[in-house]
Amino acid sequence: MDIKSMKNYLYWLYCQFELVTCSYLMEPWEKLLFYTFNITMLVMVLYMAYVFVPVHISTAFHFFFHLFGNQHENTVSIVK
Repeated sequence: MDIKSMKNYLYWLYCQFELVTCSYLMEPWEKLLFYTFNITMLVMVLYMAYVFVPVHISTAFHFFFHLFGNQHENTVSIVK
C-alpha cells in the first residue's frame, strides 16, 4: 500500500467518523470541545484499563486457585 492510498484511506475514515458522530454539522469551536472531550475520555479509559485490569485479573486468578484447592504461593514444598 503506498502513501497516497493510505492518506486517502485515513481521510475516508475521518469522513466516516464525522458522519457517524454528526460532527460535520458543528462549528469549529464546537468540534474542538467535542474532540477534546472524546480524546480525554479515551485516554482516561485506556489508562484505567492499563492500571486496574491486570490487578483484577490477578485477584480473580488467586480467588479461583483458592476456590479449587490449589496451594498458596507462599507455602514451601520440601523437596529432597
